[in-house]
Amino acid sequence: MRPITLFTALILFASCTTKNGGKGEEQWIQLFNGENLDGWDVKIAGYDLNDNFGNTFRVEDGLLKVRYDAYDTFTDQFGHIYYKKKFSHYKLRVEYRFVGEQAPGGAGWAWKNSGVMYHAQSAASVKKDQSFPVSLEGQFLGGDTEGERPTMNLCTPGTHVHMDGQLVTQHCNTSASETIRDDAWVTAEFIVLGDSLIHHLADGDTVLTFTRPVIDGGDVPEGFPLAGGTPLKEGYISLQSESHPIDFRKVEILDLSR
Repeated sequence: MRPITLFTALILFASCTTKNGGKGEEQWIQLFNGENLDGWDVKIAGYDLNDNFGNTFRVEDGLLKVRYDAYDTFTDQFGHIYYKKKFSHYKLRVEYRFVGEQAPGGAGWAWKNSGVMYHAQSAASVKKDQSFPVSLEGQFLGGDTEGERPTMNLCTPGTHVHMDGQLVTQHCNTSASETIRDDAWVTAEFIVLGDSLIHHLADGDTVLTFTRPVIDGGDVPEGFPLAGGTPLKEGYISLQSESHPIDFRKVEILDLSR
């Protein structure tokens, strides 16, 4: 596929927004209804599909919460909750905050660490012991009292991307966001135009941009149906559980393919 230019992508985005009714009339779809987990599938590593071990993913007080109070220790039980419909061209908005203390046994790198997996394989296709879906990850990180730890980074389980015209094969790529040190709500946004242009935004600021995601890398599970180098044009959206409690109060999408 011929790479799309930023100018062309912006025209496409404006055109798709007009199709959805224009500014002030955008038809956002609420993926999380604030009441229950209807429309979502749970897959936790080591457990069968929709075995929500320990009530990890739950709805309380109108929030989608990730909790570990039923875990004796966290032993790489990385989990994801997947919306059941896949998307290709969209704007995704998620509001999140880290809370509480990390589960016992959680890795140091997983402290105040979660994220959104998008353009992901389906929950049903994830193997029982597979830790992370083949996907693109908008990584959420919280900061400590000192040092820098930007949020809205890009991680790439089973995928590679292009930045500034060059293939990027490193697993995680740091955004330009500020470090968020407290438990304030953060608005994470993603503008995803198929396999052409993708933006990450943190609290309204564009902090990372890349193009042309493809299937590739050592994290592709054996028997995965798409060959290496296949453009990643669409997929599912999931929220992570990686051992630190997190709240989500909004998960909504503007479908730009209509």
